[in-house]
Amino acid sequence: MKILLLGKNGQLGWELQRALAPLGEVLACGRDGPQGLEELSADLAQPARLPALIERLRPDLIVNAAAFTAVDQAESQSDLAHQVNAVAPGVLATCAAELGVPLVHYSTDYVFDGSGEHARDEEAPTGPLNV
Repeated sequence: MKILLLGKNGQLGWELQRALAPLGEVLACGRDGPQGLEELSADLAQPARLPALIERLRPDLIVNAAAFTAVDQAESQSDLAHQVNAVAPGVLATCAAELGVPLVHYSTDYVFDGSGEHARDEEAPTGPLNV
């Protein structure tokens, strides 16, 4: 199995590289592209470049651990945060659907308003309090 992992340099991406390795070939990408294929950028700030990466690598599974995580900075760089956290995952989802492969996307509890005491699932309504 060929696994495309985006966000290799983040805390989650770093751990996923090791956790996913027993499942197959992990093509771990950061903004610099996968090792040996650095010309293929995996920079989610440039979502229009993602389809070329996915087409070239043709993974069996896409795992997105990349995100704009600087919560305070997101307020002053809202366009960039939107590109990385909304537009790029949408592009990844479209590419995955076109290839017929699963996409695993990690999110954050910051998409919720902080109310409630129970765990939420993918169908729970969101209501972020900030960008």
